[in-house]
Amino acid sequence: MSPNKNTPWSKQEFEKKLREKEKYYHINHEFHLLMNSGKLDKPAIQGWVANRFYYQVIIPVKDAAIMANCPDRDVRRHWIQRIIDHDGTQGDEGGIEAWLLLGEAVGLPREELLSHKHLLPGVKFAIDAYVNFARQQPWEIAASSSLTELFAPTIHQKRLDNWPEYYPWIDERGYHYFRKRLTEARRDVKYGLDITLNYYKTREQQERMLEVLQFKLDILWTMLDCMWMAYVENKPPYHNIAS
Repeated sequence: MSPNKNTPWSKQEFEKKLREKEKYYHINHEFHLLMNSGKLDKPAIQGWVANRFYYQVIIPVKDAAIMANCPDRDVRRHWIQRIIDHDGTQGDEGGIEAWLLLGEAVGLPREELLSHKHLLPGVKFAIDAYVNFARQQPWEIAASSSLTELFAPTIHQKRLDNWPEYYPWIDERGYHYFRKRLTEARRDVKYGLDITLNYYKTREQQERMLEVLQFKLDILWTMLDCMWMAYVENKPPYHNIAS
């Protein structure tokens, strides 16, 4: 007898279905494929770094929103490490500072990054939608949306493997962020996956989680759609409007 379509997946089956979403991860977007094969020019690399900086700045805001909705002290004590990872502490400046160093390594003054001078409207809208989602959803759902981290170590390793060869003009100090996240992302995945596999118990809830994960994947993909138009097609917003 075939299983009932309403029967919950086992934790192993559920995790397998989550991991199968990797094909929609932005590592497979054409912009990333060009970037990781050395085929983007310097302005495109700079544009990517500048736009992703807004994402880096927003990550601890998103995590603070999750914590604000979470009544469980033990979870908060664990989850706060994500904020510290990005905001940093005395003596360990964190991921935001590391991304500012990446910006300098590709030739962008930190003042330009901090002002979000190069931020594309579509990228901002996508990232803001993610923060609003985290604020409005139960903390368990917002937390599990972070599970795109399942696929992150691969993308960081590819940059570390390929960029020094393809983009020798990038200062080596800029790679600190990617090295840092290799360890942090693996740790975060373990905890986030435990929350997800234990929270979504019914088949309906599990299928809802696949939709949540797809929503986050859509955010990341849409960001690259905007960058593709601006830096590959050379059609940034209002490009056809005379000044």
